[in-house]
Amino acid sequence: MIDINKISSIYFAGIGGIGMSALARYFNYKGIKVSGYDKTETTLTKKLQEEGIEINFIDDVNLLDKGASVVVYTPAIPAANLQLAYYRNNGYALLKRSDILELITKTTFNICIAGTHGKTTTSAMVAHILKNTGYGCTTFLGGIATNYNTNFWHSNNNVCVVEADEYDRSFLKLNPDIAIITSMDADHLDIYGTEENMQNAFIDFSTKIKPNGCLIIKENINRINDFKVKDTCTYNINNSTANISVQNITINNGAYVFDVVNKYWHINNIVLNMGGLHNIENAIAAIGVAKYLNIDDNKIIEAVASFAGVKRRFEYVVKNEKQVYIDDYAHHPEELRALIIGAKNLYPTMKCTVIFQPHLFSRTNDLAKGFAEVLSLADETILLPIYPARELPMLGVTSEIVLDKMSNKQKSIKQKSEILEWLKNNKCQLLITAGAGDIDTLVQPIKNIISTNE
Repeated sequence: MIDINKISSIYFAGIGGIGMSALARYFNYKGIKVSGYDKTETTLTKKLQEEGIEINFIDDVNLLDKGASVVVYTPAIPAANLQLAYYRNNGYALLKRSDILELITKTTFNICIAGTHGKTTTSAMVAHILKNTGYGCTTFLGGIATNYNTNFWHSNNNVCVVEADEYDRSFLKLNPDIAIITSMDADHLDIYGTEENMQNAFIDFSTKIKPNGCLIIKENINRINDFKVKDTCTYNINNSTANISVQNITINNGAYVFDVVNKYWHINNIVLNMGGLHNIENAIAAIGVAKYLNIDDNKIIEAVASFAGVKRRFEYVVKNEKQVYIDDYAHHPEELRALIIGAKNLYPTMKCTVIFQPHLFSRTNDLAKGFAEVLSLADETILLPIYPARELPMLGVTSEIVLDKMSNKQKSIKQKSEILEWLKNNKCQLLITAGAGDIDTLVQPIKNIISTNE
């Protein structure tokens, strides 16, 4: 077993990944030499370099750190990667990201947030409440918290907030004191094979909760009766029978105002400056953690009101009386459903245009019907070609298999350059861009076009 306190130099293969970069920042904060490789330079890798981390973007063994104590890699790095092969063939200690998280959290009080969607925002909410109220926590997020412009921060309090990733069963390496499960919809079937297998992994995750620990779980989640944690707290925005529920939701200047209700306590006039009813649900789960930790109600209210969200999670890029542009990481049908319905509820008189980039051939193939159903909720939908990420093309699997199943009349497939040209001649009232690939590279160009057309 590697002693994490004796690591003098650490190398990350795939350092630009959102989860990997949080770990890189942790070791950099500890004063350990950190370096790494990624195939593409991004805003995030530039930021890491500014923080003193060495990164190379060419798969060349002459550029890696041959003095590394430990090499951390992500499944997104192909097995044929020359640098990873060098480390593997020369006896270096190779660990997955989940292995390092396991080592870091071995002796800490852990708050772990899992779910096929909702986990990033909920994790950021929990971490922000703990930081903002002075409780303190060390945080590893799968997104950039807008309040702090980072996915990692450190505290002397021996508490970790960790986004628990179900991909590759990574979350089974964690041992939560408090666990949240936000959702359990079918995803990553390339890993799990069947929805039942994926659900079993979440149930297994709940068994990793420490004795006397707590599970906070969405009430109407699939197979909820199969979760056997003694101290279980349910939450739901729509169901008053849940242990934590919501009353008196109103909208005030684009913010939600609501009361959070429990059998033994209630907090009135919570203000959430973030769109989407699903984010109220994420907030009440985070508030449940804060109450479990006995944080003062007034401090909770102040913290939630000051939460500015997560980059690419219902993120307002443009917001005025004539036009609203929202960008979101949504890449699963249920995420898209929450995103589109949430936006249309906030802006019911505006025509809704969605630009969506499908992510992964396998996910698109497995969930094509679901994608088509929710994208038909928009008044107009434009699809980009599928972003392959770690996958090779699948025969017959293109964006057309989603387009053909959609029921809305205004639908099309366009390349990125075509979308930008189209936007120059078509003013959108409520515009949404969504996807987990490289669609985020369109955000600034689209913002510039909207500003020019005003």
